Amino acid sequence: MSLFDKFAPLTAGYRKLEGRKVNPFNIAFDVILSPTEAMLKDRHVLLLGTNNYLGLTHDPAVIAEAIEAIRSFGTGTTGSRIANGSYDCHRQLERALAEFYGRKYAMVFSTGYQANLGILSTIAGKNDHLIVDADSHASIYDGSRLGHAQVTRFRHNDPDDLARRLRRLAGVPGDKVVVVEGIYSMLGDTAPLRDLVEVKREWGAYLVIDEAHSLGVLGATGRGLAEAEHVEAEVDFIVGTFSKSLGGVGGFCVSDLDGFEILRVASRPYMFTASLPPSVISATTAALHQLRSRPALRHQLTENSKRLYSGLVDLGFYLGPQPNPIVSAIMPDAETACALWTTLLQAGLYTNVSLPPATPRGLALLRMSVSAVHTYQQIDHAIALFAQAGRAIGLIPRARARRRATYASPGGETTIAGDEAQG
Repeated sequence: MSLFDKFAPLTAGYRKLEGRKVNPFNIAFDVILSPTEAMLKDRHVLLLGTNNYLGLTHDPAVIAEAIEAIRSFGTGTTGSRIANGSYDCHRQLERALAEFYGRKYAMVFSTGYQANLGILSTIAGKNDHLIVDADSHASIYDGSRLGHAQVTRFRHNDPDDLARRLRRLAGVPGDKVVVVEGIYSMLGDTAPLRDLVEVKREWGAYLVIDEAHSLGVLGATGRGLAEAEHVEAEVDFIVGTFSKSLGGVGGFCVSDLDGFEILRVASRPYMFTASLPPSVISATTAALHQLRSRPALRHQLTENSKRLYSGLVDLGFYLGPQPNPIVSAIMPDAETACALWTTLLQAGLYTNVSLPPATPRGLALLRMSVSAVHTYQQIDHAIALFAQAGRAIGLIPRARARRRATYASPGGETTIAGDEAQG
């Protein structure tokens, strides 16, 4: 018997992937040429799977701030935020985030995953209740478990089911905290936030929204779905990450609830993790400034997302329900997803394979992330490669008629865009 026998099914699946020419979960780029291009084993590849929504990883002003911070403060803090790991730049970023969101308080965490872990495990204890959208990110589920609160899932994007769950908890002791996302990371769909807010208000619950994939993407100023839906005042906590639109690493939470600052000594993931290096903090502050001062990036991102989405639908691929920067092609099975991914990579296009249990309702996905700095020529080239690869593996025929379809699942129905073969 081995300690790792419990992972036998996972090991078998991973070894099957390793039997291919390239394993989609074991990629290492040799050179990153730009936010949209890289070198991979002497092959020039177009990047369409990096979450680099605004393309700020190579922004000269952002890079300059990171370099200056290294020269001034060194490579790291070597301590947690409650020990020696708080520098003035950390506080400056927190003030900038609070001001951006129009909130009183902000906390910066070392990763976006840790932000959900630290907030959810602390605000909801063993006598409280977390009511979580079924399609929530792993960090939300892990944060829910860490705090020992009772966790109840409601059907994805279903306000009526949320109301039923909260109704059953009426009169039950403990705080009720609803957790949703702005843009869901697998299919790229948004939460019906206005309806969810009405339910939350009716039953006296708190609301946490993870805007990881909607920061810099949605809203008049890029604050996310809550801004886009004009319900920010009804959201008690906004959690987000620096690793998408801001092009770095780290996470945060903002709130207007008085007493919020006690979380700095109550949240174990915050207390016992080394703080982010000053170079990352300074780069993130500069990236936030770019996000705020260059709305054209957000507008171009929207146009690029629509262009890719429409092009893939026209080819006959089944996609998620909305043309957001996450564009996921729904595959018949994991084998087809890996085959298409491999064919595309060999042709010079990098995407992501997403498989169960990381995906909702057991779907196998080829997941793409659009950037504001993708050119129309690059997007059209990616669509052409999808056409070539899809036909090469027999996934799409040569002519299709547009339609919309509904994917039925035990967790509810998901409307997806796609085509139907002619003839």
